[in-house]
Amino acid sequence: MKKAIVSLLLLSTVLSAVSCKKSKKEDKQQSAPYTCASCVSSPEALAANDASGKGVYKGIIVGSTGTIKFAVQNGNNDITATMEIDGTTVTLTSSISWVSGQPYVAPFTGQLNGQAVSITFSVQPDGSNPVITSANIPGHPNAVFTLVKETSNALIECYEGTYSTTRPETGTFDIVLSRAIGKWGGKARQDGQSGSEDVSGTLSNGVLTDDKGHQVGTLSGDNISGTSKDSDGNTVTISGKRTL
Repeated sequence: MKKAIVSLLLLSTVLSAVSCKKSKKEDKQQSAPYTCASCVSSPEALAANDASGKGVYKGIIVGSTGTIKFAVQNGNNDITATMEIDGTTVTLTSSISWVSGQPYVAPFTGQLNGQAVSITFSVQPDGSNPVITSANIPGHPNAVFTLVKETSNALIECYEGTYSTTRPETGTFDIVLSRAIGKWGGKARQDGQSGSEDVSGTLSNGVLTDDKGHQVGTLSGDNISGTSKDSDGNTVTISGKRTL
């Protein structure tokens, strides 16, 4: 009987040790910060296109949430775009050729869940003012975009996230940012609404500050988070992760 009790005690000790090790391993995995495995760490844009309509343009979509990247003859003759919206990836192409010294305006088309997508992209000859002039995305009738040209010395990163307030209010909070330039901007949209609010500011030492000089959050690795007060004294909490 004593031998059986001793054996059970030893088995209990071993199982406890194994469980403890497993628990610590699981805690470590759960506490590891999010990292965007598919995101690049350096600019994809070529130096030859820095002051040209050719090159790489990256942005966010609100309605509901997503990202988009245009590549206009960036090192080859291909003109394509990749859109990711609500977890679905769509490849878009255009047959409009880029012409030196002229604004580039072109519809990009593709298929989303078997339905036609059309997004018209416009940019000036020097690569300035990239915008989406029209968009037809099935299931996303009120989609809006924030688009930025990437240069060879300024990586553009895209973050998808949410916000909540003690008003109470919740919604989408998607932004693009450049650590090299020290700026950020994007869109915020309240849940259930079709209109969006432009948000923007500066980025310095990992701190996101809005255009009024108020700190709204911090950037750590591929994560943004923060708590601040709005003009009415409500607490605003933001959270987001890099997805492009």
